[in-house]
Amino acid sequence: MGWIALSVLSAIFLGFYDIAKKSSVRDNAVPIVLLLNVVTAALVWLPAVVASSAGFDTAGGGLAGLTDLPLQHHGLLMAKSLLVGTSWTLAFFAMKQLPISIATPIRATSPIWTIAIAVLAMGERPSWGQWGGIAIIVASFTAFSRVGKREGIRFHRSPAVLLMIAATLLGAVSSIYDKYLLQSIQISPSATQAWFSIYLVPVMLPLAIRWWRGDRAAKPFQWRWSIPLIAVFLLIADWLYFTAVSDPDALISVISPVRRTSVIVSFLFGILRLGELNWQAKLVCIGGILAGVFLISQG
Repeated sequence: MGWIALSVLSAIFLGFYDIAKKSSVRDNAVPIVLLLNVVTAALVWLPAVVASSAGFDTAGGGLAGLTDLPLQHHGLLMAKSLLVGTSWTLAFFAMKQLPISIATPIRATSPIWTIAIAVLAMGERPSWGQWGGIAIIVASFTAFSRVGKREGIRFHRSPAVLLMIAATLLGAVSSIYDKYLLQSIQISPSATQAWFSIYLVPVMLPLAIRWWRGDRAAKPFQWRWSIPLIAVFLLIADWLYFTAVSDPDALISVISPVRRTSVIVSFLFGILRLGELNWQAKLVCIGGILAGVFLISQG
């Protein structure tokens, strides 16, 4: 399968991932949904870690170094888990309150935050085309805020919108941190995914314990099969993404905007399955965001 097809499949599974999140947190206890999600991912990776520690290489070299990391690297991966855990917590609480046709497009603006961090903290200088992409995303986001008003959501006052923006900002920080882990520290993608997934479990435990002690009666938990599917869909999407990137002919400038089209999958679910409103205006805004992401990715 070619890298373009892999990128498209990755986008589709990312859309399924967002749908599973929305289905899981709707009228449900977010802390337990988060915990069960990360436990699922950890259980998927645990056999690989055990096999690696026992000296078995079940992936032709891909798992050989899972347990050979120095203590310093484990500390860096714990920091990544804390960063991503915070981002996911904010995003899940926001997703519970917002229409999915508004929540996922906000997440799709993450490239603009990544560039902002790169400019302010790393001294990078975007090209004129990237500045054009930033301008289009900002204009589309402003238009989105006006569409949100029709549904009683004021972007500058809505706690859920602010939570999603904060989650997106932390996600952008995480993407830059990933580059540091994978390129500068040279931790393998499989080791990063495995240990990050395992360390997310203790990160999510305190919030779940707080819910059990104080909010269990007021905010009861309901089991849904979409909960473990959150982790499964994300693992599949990431595996497809890494496989696409590993192709010598792959162009990251194409893969990145293709991945962002996952917002179309969740958008269609919100309109067709959940009956969310103002789909025409939202579709125009989504088109603008994706166009901006495409320009940014071209450099």
